[in-house]
Amino acid sequence: MTARKPSRRTPAPAPEPVVVPPSAQPVTTEITNDAAATEAAAPASDTPPPPVKRARTKRATTAATTTKATGAKSAGTKGAAAETKAASPEPVRTKAVRAKAVRAKATPARLGAAVSTPAGSGPSADEPTVSGAAASGPGGSDALASGPGTPGPGTFEPGASAPGASGPIAPDPISSGPSASGPGGDGPVPEAASPGIAAPAPGAAAAVDPDPSPSTTTGTPPRPRRGGGSKDALPATALDDADRWRLLAGEHHAPHDVLGAHPAPGGVAVRVLRPFAHAVTVLADGLRAELQSDGDGLFSGVLPMPEVPDAYRLLITYDGNESEAEDPYRFLPTLGELDLHLIGEGRHEELWKALGAQPMERQGVAGTRFTVWAPDARGVRVAGDFNFWDGTGFPMRSLGSTGVWELFLPGVGEGALYKYDICRPDGSHTLRADPMARQAEVPPSTASVVTASHHVWQDADWMAHRGDRPVHQAPFSVYEVHLPSWRPGLDYRQLASQLPAYVSELGFTHVELMPVSEHPFGGSWGYQVTGFYAPTSRLGSPDDFRFLVDSLHAAGIGVLMDWVPAHFPRDEWALAEFDGRPLYEHPDPMRAAHPDWGTLEFDYGRTEVRNFLVANATYWCEEFHIDGLRVDAVASMLYLDYSREDGQWSPNEFGGRENLDAVAFLQEMNATVYRRNPGVVTIAEESTAWDGVTRPTDQGGLGFGLKWNMGWMHDSLVYVSKEPVHRKYHHHEMTFSMVYAYSENYVLPISHDEVVHGKQALVSKMPGDWWQRRANHRAYLGFMWAHPGKQLLFMGQEFAQGAEWSEGHGPDWWLLDETYEASGDHRGVRSLVTDLNGVYNALPALWQRDTDPGGFSWIDGGAAEDNAFSFVRYDADGSPLIAVSHFSPVVRHDYRIGVPDGAEAWVEVLNTDAARYGGGDLRNEEPLKAEAVPAHGRDTSIALTLPPLATVWLRPA
Repeated sequence: MTARKPSRRTPAPAPEPVVVPPSAQPVTTEITNDAAATEAAAPASDTPPPPVKRARTKRATTAATTTKATGAKSAGTKGAAAETKAASPEPVRTKAVRAKAVRAKATPARLGAAVSTPAGSGPSADEPTVSGAAASGPGGSDALASGPGTPGPGTFEPGASAPGASGPIAPDPISSGPSASGPGGDGPVPEAASPGIAAPAPGAAAAVDPDPSPSTTTGTPPRPRRGGGSKDALPATALDDADRWRLLAGEHHAPHDVLGAHPAPGGVAVRVLRPFAHAVTVLADGLRAELQSDGDGLFSGVLPMPEVPDAYRLLITYDGNESEAEDPYRFLPTLGELDLHLIGEGRHEELWKALGAQPMERQGVAGTRFTVWAPDARGVRVAGDFNFWDGTGFPMRSLGSTGVWELFLPGVGEGALYKYDICRPDGSHTLRADPMARQAEVPPSTASVVTASHHVWQDADWMAHRGDRPVHQAPFSVYEVHLPSWRPGLDYRQLASQLPAYVSELGFTHVELMPVSEHPFGGSWGYQVTGFYAPTSRLGSPDDFRFLVDSLHAAGIGVLMDWVPAHFPRDEWALAEFDGRPLYEHPDPMRAAHPDWGTLEFDYGRTEVRNFLVANATYWCEEFHIDGLRVDAVASMLYLDYSREDGQWSPNEFGGRENLDAVAFLQEMNATVYRRNPGVVTIAEESTAWDGVTRPTDQGGLGFGLKWNMGWMHDSLVYVSKEPVHRKYHHHEMTFSMVYAYSENYVLPISHDEVVHGKQALVSKMPGDWWQRRANHRAYLGFMWAHPGKQLLFMGQEFAQGAEWSEGHGPDWWLLDETYEASGDHRGVRSLVTDLNGVYNALPALWQRDTDPGGFSWIDGGAAEDNAFSFVRYDADGSPLIAVSHFSPVVRHDYRIGVPDGAEAWVEVLNTDAARYGGGDLRNEEPLKAEAVPAHGRDTSIALTLPPLATVWLRPA
């Protein structure tokens, strides 16, 4: 990848409306920060409290006519505000009562100090108010902020009930009862609250925009809810103020220590965090015990049980609706010590099995385990369409010192959308897609998707034998494809019905797929990746992509994939400063910023980051049966001064410009991939003279199997772009590659980078009229296929497309339409490519000794006046093949060349001037008899006819 379009911010995804039943009174809630209210509600703790959110509600009309949504699922892009507004055709927007004491000057008050209210609007002398800074307005009281503290005169004790204050409610996000609301379902219908307290529609009360702008939100606990205690459960010991505040602010590192069931004096203490619930009842072993409300969505009680039950369920009441749910905080950790040790050491080679969202069964309950690496986070919560993008009730626990956070959510399954609500070191919050997500929403939406594979592979024979012959000693011709534009509009499964057949017809041994990893901007062609573990959802599901790979293997075609570990984009919802500080990128801004593409470079010196990338390489090979990785932009990784001026980079510890961390990473990646996946090949796009790119790692090399020969590509294209009369002055451009041809194991690439951005398509680079351009094109391909090294050709060049490639519309297939008068010209070039591959695959001399200098010898590499090049290729048994390329637009009769001894005659096996290819059909139809006439330092020679602008291949008769 030498040319890349600039990065572009991912546009905010469009909201997907969720329809609410007519009986609901939908409202929207706008959350704003109020620093003064924060000070007023500050807890008695050494940890500074977060800002408090002030809610302004807008009541919609009750006459809205709605239609029940069936199968609708939140897209996770705008929260519930868009959902509820969609439910009412004619919403009446009236501002709710605001708390003047908080909104105006918000005079700091001591914890427990009473706040006066207008006569008749606040609670009576018998009705306690909320602890901390409370406020009321006309029409009734509305507590906007609360903080744990010591109750004072006129304050509301946690756990006490307040008459008429039902508060906003929402359905239980993870439930299995008949009124449960899951992705695509209809949740319980909220009812109007008492005057002055508006009840939002499901998901609207404290919905967090999964892709906010800006991307940060301030961690703030919700308003307390007043409910009644249960006679079945004894009061539990009050939750420590610091624990309470950290829970509600999303900063608790061990929520399982305070939530769930635990032994306690007199029984079993159960504590539940369910924002907006009216009541929570524990169901266990025939016991039905209602917990007491502690405010802020917290419920607790001591159950009369001798020990913690093996299983129990929660019956949660939301404004008259009840749903049953498992308690996520009764489950043991899902990661073992070995996993955590390997993650900490940066040696977990199957990292995708430890991190990310993994559907599983835990203690007999089906659900999804969420795990994420965020070592600098103060807290992490799971938010998704299963909890209306409000992660308040689902804080994750930190597992030791590894920086890994974990939570098992029962009832959440495949297809659920999610992100991580991360509390940064400064206390602010950000919603992030999962770096380890195995599936993502279709861009421009950005949420991660819970997924599991159900594909049954059919390529066991292919996988068992793909490594039988080393790639260096095997035929290897590659067709490079950009899947979204090869046949625009086709998905993975539709491509599986067309691509394998087309590539097989052309005779290529492999396809190379431009990056399929999820990326937000299609114009990057996939080279600015945000979802390193997720095939792009633009074309289907991960299993659909597996089906495509399986189909290619069934056709005998290997699958290579472009892999981009050099950099990643700066999108706020992705990897950049993932947990509030540089994590995946280098902490030094000069090292982190990629100067060419506006992206960020990985911190290869951090073990966990290196582990993330090494495991990713093996992930594609093992989970998707990829046969090879073409690693993009290796040169930009190897040099500290790549595209940087003096003063913009710092030397390494030895004073050099080599990026030693990147070298160690590439060596580890190659060693791991080859050890775990026999038959896989790694290929470097490396454009410099770095020594040992394809040398084994135990000999000090980088360990790649093959390297793109960018020098050959550049020099040869310079030569053929010249007018024939000038080519003799550039003759060395075609011969210089043989000076270093065996220093590495090379691939000769005519890739996508050479046919875009004004560089022109291959046939359009050629001089002359249309006939001459096509003849040059054919002769060049014949020279390329005969030259030592493997071959790669980008789509569209196999039929001499004249226009540059565009990701918007792909190849110009109409050029092959028989109704097009010039279609024969393009079909002829495609027929040549088919025959080049056919002869190439059949004659080992063209591929068996690509890396052995003994497999090549010049006949005449100095015929500059003739614009001709002639050489011999040998197979392992010494059988020869002669290739003669002629780049002049004249016919040369009786052109004599020396030939190897031993053959009495030579026959033509391929001539790019054949009529079926669109040429003049000037051929050597009869065997050419070897004569005892010395030529080019050989004892015998032949005299042949050289067609104009053509390549001819000969073998012994």
